[in-house]
Amino acid sequence: MSTALVILAAGKGTRMESDLPKVLHKIGGAPLLHHAMLSASALEPERTVVVTGHGAELVEAAARDFDGDAVAVRQEEQLGTGHAVAQSRNALSGFEGDIIVLYGDTPFISTETLRTMLDARNNHDVVVLGFEAPDPGLYGRLITDGNSLLRIVEYKDVTDEERGITLCNSGVICADAKCLFDLVAAIGNKNASKEYYLTDIVEIARQRGLTATAVTCDEAETIGINSRIELAAAETTFQTRKRQELIASGVQMQAPDTVFLSYDTTIGRDAEIEPNVIFAPGVTVESGARIRAFSHLEGAHVSRGATVGPFARLRPGAELAEDVHVGNFVEIKNAAIDEGAKVNHLTYIGDADIGARSNIGAGTITCNYDGVMKHRTTIGRDVFIGSNTMLVAPVTIGDEAMTATATTVTKDVPDGAMAIGRTEQTNKPGFARKLFSLLRAKKQAKG
Repeated sequence: MSTALVILAAGKGTRMESDLPKVLHKIGGAPLLHHAMLSASALEPERTVVVTGHGAELVEAAARDFDGDAVAVRQEEQLGTGHAVAQSRNALSGFEGDIIVLYGDTPFISTETLRTMLDARNNHDVVVLGFEAPDPGLYGRLITDGNSLLRIVEYKDVTDEERGITLCNSGVICADAKCLFDLVAAIGNKNASKEYYLTDIVEIARQRGLTATAVTCDEAETIGINSRIELAAAETTFQTRKRQELIASGVQMQAPDTVFLSYDTTIGRDAEIEPNVIFAPGVTVESGARIRAFSHLEGAHVSRGATVGPFARLRPGAELAEDVHVGNFVEIKNAAIDEGAKVNHLTYIGDADIGARSNIGAGTITCNYDGVMKHRTTIGRDVFIGSNTMLVAPVTIGDEAMTATATTVTKDVPDGAMAIGRTEQTNKPGFARKLFSLLRAKKQAKG
């Protein structure tokens, strides 16, 4: 059976106190919307429809960034969840299969839970995701009779007796496409908020002789984000889960609570992550690599046996081959460092290729930007770059070549050659004493 997704992402999120649409606030380096789409993507949906409203253009762009085939439809008036789902009808014209309705501000629904809902659809027309809440608070309640779901009651409309029910509604619903849209079309707005509640389809379905049931998941999966406080709590939840997942897979972390990960961070077994390391999106670390303390990685690949840090920064496009050493206060950007090469101290390598076993001395800079264009530096294999070398790109250093300390390289260096580009030193006898005396006199006169 084919599956389609309808993701509701039209809300403004007033309690976020932000100009940014709520679903674009991030946890683990990715918008909430992407987390919702990520879990469902494992189902290989035939179609994905995102319903937008507030900040529609930004939300639509984010949806396409995750899935270029995602279709966006707009809910111009915010008239409730039922009204929002109805906006997706034309976009799903001709689709025959099950539709799962998700929420762009609910990032933790797991793929396994969604599969459970689809399995339940084999025996029921409508499937609702619920959870047991020790303190049900303001959640809507699921009214059941055995395995049958009778109706869903929004908190604003519950009776005193129904307030005691602990089986709560997550809002996630699964139904056949034709069934879902027929039921949505029958929803009214005779309720406290004068909105069209998607939850009303359960009672309507039963009135039509259809069956409905609820499947449950852990309450933590259903957390929706409505405020900065809830966003911070969700970040903590995400980080804890991600750390535990990596540690369980064989990653060594000395101080897990100080390591911060992104939604797509991939780390191989027996890799070692020291304290206070930050992984921004797009990082892969292979087995046996070591990321030392206070390093920051983004959009980078670190191969087996490589060492990074402490206090190193890998920016997007950094590619480290096996057994590469990148040391303290080194920044690598859009550069490929080949096997066994070393960039150990106080160095910037940008838009460059460094060959195997080459050694880059302290204070080296690839001068890659002329104010308008970026240019590339190519360093061959077994090269020795002396400390404080300025490599003015575009420039190529041949295999087994070297540069003298404090050299400014402005033209290519052939294989096996040594480049020296600095002015001859001149000593002026007694000049230092005279200069210091003059400066001290000026200082005293001012004081």
